[in-house]
Amino acid sequence: MSKSNLLFLLVFFLGCKKKQNTIKPVLSAITESVYASGVLKSEAQYQAFSSANGAIKDIYLKEGANVEIGTPILSIMNDLQLLNTENAKLAEQYAALSNNQGKLTDARSLITMQLRKMKNDSLLLKRQQNVWESGGGTKVELEQRGLDYEASKVAYQTAMSKFDELRRQLDFAALQSKKNLQISKKLASDFTLKSEISGVLYQLYKKAGESVNPQMPLALLGSNRKFVIEMQVDERDIFKVVKGQLVLVTLDSYPGKVFEANVTTISPMMNESSKTFLVSAAFIDPPKALYPFISFEANIIIQTKPKAMLIPISYLLNDSTVLLSNGKVTKIKIGLKDYKMVEVLNGISATDELVNPIQ
Repeated sequence: MSKSNLLFLLVFFLGCKKKQNTIKPVLSAITESVYASGVLKSEAQYQAFSSANGAIKDIYLKEGANVEIGTPILSIMNDLQLLNTENAKLAEQYAALSNNQGKLTDARSLITMQLRKMKNDSLLLKRQQNVWESGGGTKVELEQRGLDYEASKVAYQTAMSKFDELRRQLDFAALQSKKNLQISKKLASDFTLKSEISGVLYQLYKKAGESVNPQMPLALLGSNRKFVIEMQVDERDIFKVVKGQLVLVTLDSYPGKVFEANVTTISPMMNESSKTFLVSAAFIDPPKALYPFISFEANIIIQTKPKAMLIPISYLLNDSTVLLSNGKVTKIKIGLKDYKMVEVLNGISATDELVNPIQ
């Protein structure tokens, strides 16, 4: 092959390559969105912990079971606490007022007896005073009757005081024993893990016989009706996100389908390790079946334009310049952009040809 033919082919291929990488802006719709990913979380989802140490004695439910508030999930062995509860029951029964009526009856009988004696001594004193005033009897007899009356009055008052004190003691003992029983039952209930919500028992982390402590999660529970879309949004995009924005969600569990949601909450705290913010959204029309920790990808719709002048992002030299086909580098102002295209607000026209800087 001659040198002239070789030069011709080289120019031809270079010309074709240049032509393939030269484009003009197009007018089309563009939607700017913020990409996010994460996992679904059941509404009211939480990990249940025991407040006591011990070994799991019984597991009452299987994973997937429906629960109500207060439904027992499992119990933890603690024989000492059971004995303490039994002792508290015995003490409560012993101290109950119904079991101490005999003491109160005896105290009331003593009051009645002392009252009668005081009244009798009062009558005897009055009689002796009448005799003395009539000129009979002796002063010693009168004084003795007075002393007898004073003694019986003190005895009556003492019996009354003792009855009141006994009643207070019995009331206190009965109340204290009831409180002790309540405390013992509360401590015993700490050895039974119960649901705090109405929903589903999604997972059990331990088996019967395994040792547990208050730092170990024992079960995962949550709602089976509502799910929260928890998204991790990069700190560079967080200020574009506001409540109420439309979110387009794709789930690996539902290939080929796109579900709509709305932003509901935006966490004010950034995760320092991932440099992301937690943004939550709620499905507008959720899938029929969902489970916690299903992964998803989402696009939070920031803004949409039905008609804009667009060029591929790959044709940008940097964020504000493009290369024209005549070799001139031109500064432009950009607007909305998605993962492929970017809007050009000014700097070039729809008839300008642009060259892909990556040759």
